[in-house]
Amino acid sequence: MLESISSIEKSYLAGFLDADGSIYVQAKPNETYRFGFQIASYIVFYQSSKDEKAFSDMCSIIKLGHKRVRKDGIIEYIISRQEEIIQFINLIEPYIKLKKAQLELLKKIIDLKKKVQDKKDFIKLINLIDKFRELNYSKKRKKRTLTP
Repeated sequence: MLESISSIEKSYLAGFLDADGSIYVQAKPNETYRFGFQIASYIVFYQSSKDEKAFSDMCSIIKLGHKRVRKDGIIEYIISRQEEIIQFINLIEPYIKLKKAQLELLKKIIDLKKKVQDKKDFIKLINLIDKFRELNYSKKRKKRTLTP
């Protein structure tokens, strides 16, 4: 499926992500999870609903994730499944310019998340997630402090 995407399309997708996309990971408090937090990673593209046709055409190239129309007239294309995120990163990584550090950090987080055995490992994971605060432009990000 993704093998049929041309180099030009891959570079276009990377440029779109660099310009109008977001890469982030959240540690959401959730007591039903082993260490009290749900770890959720996302790659999201944004576009005004005025350009829905062109945006839908771009999304149809990817064939991962799902589209959502927000109440404010913005369309989001969200890739949130970890295996799909990794597929997408592998597809566009050679072409990404501005968000290379975020992609690298996201890969590390996804890899470490699979290996978490105990609270000490989980704290390492949370510390990696907190590094997104330094890479992304968000005033709402909260730093989590956990102790072993």
